[in-house]
Amino acid sequence: MIEHLIQNASSFGRDVDFLFSLITYTVGFWFLVAQGVIFYSLFRFRRRQGVRASYITGNEKRQKRWISVPHFLVILCDVVLIVGTMKVWATVKIDIPEPDKEIRIIAQQWAWIFVQPGPDGKLDTDDDIKTVDHLHVEVDKTYRFQLQSRDVLHSFSVPSFRLKQDAIPGRTITGWFRPTAVGTFDIQCAEMCGIGHGVMAARIHIESAAEHEKWMKNPTPDEG
Repeated sequence: MIEHLIQNASSFGRDVDFLFSLITYTVGFWFLVAQGVIFYSLFRFRRRQGVRASYITGNEKRQKRWISVPHFLVILCDVVLIVGTMKVWATVKIDIPEPDKEIRIIAQQWAWIFVQPGPDGKLDTDDDIKTVDHLHVEVDKTYRFQLQSRDVLHSFSVPSFRLKQDAIPGRTITGWFRPTAVGTFDIQCAEMCGIGHGVMAARIHIESAAEHEKWMKNPTPDEG
């Protein structure tokens, strides 16, 4: 469902979309069933002239099935959702692939600072490329990021990647992504971080190998 609203541009985006769809369809099904039972009961047992109301004790086995059977089915659906959630969680948070490149993402009020290695391929050297509010990456390459905050709690969110990770002051949080579509996409702060929270937006530019190599040789001045 989500992919029809926001384009997926990461390798694990489809897994996240599948999980959301699974939750939506499962919960939606039981919502419709519950509403159907309610409206059926309202119509079937409505007040009728000359018909006395009957008292239901709930002790008969036939009546208890209205609770036990739906309860069992809901538990079964919960197990399916839990298994699906654990599978996606493992894909995104545990089974981290070997990265092709490593970058540092620094959040502050109210901007995103990106640090990526230059031609030597190593961070924290003289040829590091630093940009503000613009991150350039190469398509089909796996990036491992180090997420940090200089001041307060922020949240690094890339809707097209189905990625959201809090940035906590004093901690370096590791994550990863693999862009799968060329284009420019939004980066947001998804955590209230002060009066400028609403304007703390950035862009991620996913480029082909040739385009990215060209940019690496001459980073855009107003982004560096």
